[in-house]
Amino acid sequence: MIVAFGTYDAARHPRVGVLVAGLRAHGYTVRELDRPLGLSTAERVRMLRQPWRLPLLLVRLLRCWALLVGDVAAHRRAHGRPDAVLVGYLGHFDVVLARLLFGRTPVLLDHLVFAGDTAADRGARGARVTLLRGLDRVATSCADVVLLDTPEHLRLLGELVPSRARRGLVVPVGAPQAWFDAARAVAGERAADGDRPLRVVFFGLFTPLQGTDVLAEALAAALPRAADEAARGGRGLEVTLVGSGQDLPAARDRLRQAPGVTWCDWVEPADLPALVAAHDVCLGIFSATPKGLRVVPNKVFQGLAAGCVVVTSDTEPQRRLLGDHLELVPPADPVALAGRLLALRDPAALAAARGRAASGRDLARPDAVVRPLVRLLAERGVRP
Repeated sequence: MIVAFGTYDAARHPRVGVLVAGLRAHGYTVRELDRPLGLSTAERVRMLRQPWRLPLLLVRLLRCWALLVGDVAAHRRAHGRPDAVLVGYLGHFDVVLARLLFGRTPVLLDHLVFAGDTAADRGARGARVTLLRGLDRVATSCADVVLLDTPEHLRLLGELVPSRARRGLVVPVGAPQAWFDAARAVAGERAADGDRPLRVVFFGLFTPLQGTDVLAEALAAALPRAADEAARGGRGLEVTLVGSGQDLPAARDRLRQAPGVTWCDWVEPADLPALVAAHDVCLGIFSATPKGLRVVPNKVFQGLAAGCVVVTSDTEPQRRLLGDHLELVPPADPVALAGRLLALRDPAALAAARGRAASGRDLARPDAVVRPLVRLLAERGVRP
């Protein structure tokens, strides 16, 4: 039996739900002891970058921890000691509590986000980044196994805490089942595209990692050209941009005069798979920041699962894991991105890209991405 533990919110941050679903698909009993903190990634990072906000984080965290202590006691009485504990995404603090509550039980930390690395990517400098890197060191030192999403992040772990590198395990992000269900729901509509415009969607936090400055520049070039060609009988281009964040004002300003853009500041997590699946193309990330070159983001897996063609940056981790199934463009290259979107309006090009995407869809399934974790658990004697 495995306990999934922490203050994670699987609706907002689906990674832990993917791990739990994948383990269950392989026959493991997974019991969740979870008291969601109720803060988004952006809110947590903002609090860590702005110390005066920390009291609110501390109050919420202690309230959730008090409930978790009671949950663990009740679970121990009913089910005994678990074979392993999985601390969910954004568990930098939760892993400390898990170490204290579960004693010698193996603790697995899903360290998908390095606090220091994320803060630096969003513009923080100096003592704040140093402090957050210290938090990363403490968190990873409390875990017996540190789960990471790419070999590049495994190397970053080795640079941060050399003694922990050999305890790291790469487990890709994957996508929840809801995204695959959304693809099936619109499969018939995709088969009858007709002459309608190519529908493109981006969803994200509009941070430097996302490369939304590159995206805005590409769309500012592609959308007017597509509109002109549509007026002469060609195929148009429609783009939906979902989310908010530090780079959103600049993107809005750049695309103020662009035709064919729909803005959505917020979509409920439960509604997002269907919205994405209603589009032909899902956009990934496009920056050349250090973090942007190390990740395979959620949206790439989710876009594939939703049945979309995924256009994203040609980086080593994305090419290595899913390169045969993605439409790759050079990082930080708006001209290449605009050209690829315009080219995908051609029905033959879109059909070929859909075939490539479909052949890699199963790589995003929970049972597929957790296979390295299942092998490690088996090696440690933790079996279904």
